[in-house]
Amino acid sequence: MVVSILCGGSGTRLWPISRSLMPKQFANLLNGESLFARTIKRNHAILSSGDYMQVITNDKHYFLACDEAGDIRVESYILESVAKNTTAAMCIAALSVAAKNPKEIILTIPSDHIINNLQSYKQCVYDAAQLAQDGHIITFGIKPSSPHTGYGYIQVDNKSIDSLKSYNILAFHEKPDVQKAEQYLKNGGFFWNSGMFCYKAEVLLEEIKTYAKDVYDICLELMEKSMCYKDSNGCEFMRLQKDISQRLPDISIDYSIMEKSKKLRMIEACFEWNDVGSFDSICDEFAADSNGNAKSDDCLLETIDSNNNFILSNRLVATIGLDNVVIVDTNDSLLVAKKGRTQEVKKIVESLSANNSELIHLHNQVFRPWGSYTVLQSGMNFKIKSILVKPKQRLSLQKHYHRNEHWIVVSGSAIVQIGDKEIFLRENEQTYIPMGEIHRLTNPGLIDLIIVEIQVGQYLGEDDIVRIEDDYKRDG
Repeated sequence: MVVSILCGGSGTRLWPISRSLMPKQFANLLNGESLFARTIKRNHAILSSGDYMQVITNDKHYFLACDEAGDIRVESYILESVAKNTTAAMCIAALSVAAKNPKEIILTIPSDHIINNLQSYKQCVYDAAQLAQDGHIITFGIKPSSPHTGYGYIQVDNKSIDSLKSYNILAFHEKPDVQKAEQYLKNGGFFWNSGMFCYKAEVLLEEIKTYAKDVYDICLELMEKSMCYKDSNGCEFMRLQKDISQRLPDISIDYSIMEKSKKLRMIEACFEWNDVGSFDSICDEFAADSNGNAKSDDCLLETIDSNNNFILSNRLVATIGLDNVVIVDTNDSLLVAKKGRTQEVKKIVESLSANNSELIHLHNQVFRPWGSYTVLQSGMNFKIKSILVKPKQRLSLQKHYHRNEHWIVVSGSAIVQIGDKEIFLRENEQTYIPMGEIHRLTNPGLIDLIIVEIQVGQYLGEDDIVRIEDDYKRDG
């Protein structure tokens, strides 16, 4: 079996914690642990000999995924330059698996769900794999506990058709309003759509070829023309060509295949499940005090006449007379919302996007394959950053058209290339890189290199980087 983890979502309903360069699956939402890390650990625990994991993610998130996977081996990464929804992602993943073994069973799962009861999860996956051996595509339905309007629903006939309790699917339904969701629960035979699937590689590919041939043909071309590499640990990663990817239809697997396929069955999931689609759903994962207030571990909370609130912050938060409120506090943004309405955060993100705000893309701290940087201060024509470069790592050979840079070493040592010259800098030493000059920063040491960078110029956007040579094979 291959566990294929879909990791391309942007998580806009979890802003301001989730940003396009730090989406919700990689953010430390659960008291220091990410959803992606939990997904990797959970599925590593159910693998048998010969099984492996693959991850499909945005190329900008590859190094976040590697860091979060830690010591757990992921056999291959498929890196999307353009997000084109789940049909394309699952087709490419299945093609890569089928190239080794077309009859291989694939378990496709999102990277951002919370699943408890590991043994129940393992048994449910094994049951699905057994059904998939017979040529079925298996989806996992979640028995609804409430008339939830944030999930799609699967309608089945109420009679299971085999010993593993799989069901014939009658229809898929969009996210309903409250009245319709209540009717679903009253009628019975309706399950939440988990977005999890199990199938043979060749079976899914045949269905995509039948019902979404345009996607299939472009994915074949991508497989032929995209570059494959191996990292220092022997892990494969493939970057999908951007110009070909842009031609892919943007369509979900539910619309393209699952609503049409005659090979689909559903099994009822027998584990606790949370898709973490909003801050309302996250608060269920945190213990509440006697007044119903829940918070993250690193938040100090003082309350007066406040009940049933949820607070994510890393500093002291004090509330007076607040009930049923969600407070999400980050270094550069603050969200305050009534419980029950946090899915509307997506509208805030749309408004910020219309105004070209960087707040939808970046936190103050931004992670890169070589380390990270933190914006300390910015103003008219200047920006100050703290830059951390990991041992034996280096930035790309690059230049800028709109800014000059001053570098001061705070800790560690640096090799700086400016033009065709190299200089060695120690703590408290500095250098200057003029606008338009080719340059590179390297950490030759065994400890982190930390520098302060002062940028001065008319334009200081992160897209003013022209990469000439890059160790990490980044395009832009």
